[in-house]
Amino acid sequence: MLPKFLIADNSQELPDNIFVLHTESPRFLVKFNLNDITDKNIETFWFDKAPNDKKVIEEFIKDSEEFLINELENQENFLDEEN
Repeated sequence: MLPKFLIADNSQELPDNIFVLHTESPRFLVKFNLNDITDKNIETFWFDKAPNDKKVIEEFIKDSEEFLINELENQENFLDEEN
């Protein structure tokens, strides 16, 4: 079983962006700006049919953003512990 969210990047082609992949239905990918993760000018790519309800879409994006922020904080804490 896959985790609900995965982080992806392509630092060679898009060094200022990071992606969060939602693996459950509806599957989608959210493109975040690494310089400002909370920037609302994000792109969402749908692998499945996008929900018709904008509030549902906003909730999916909010969950993706929270996941990314938590993962980056965990990574930062892990790196701090190593030093």
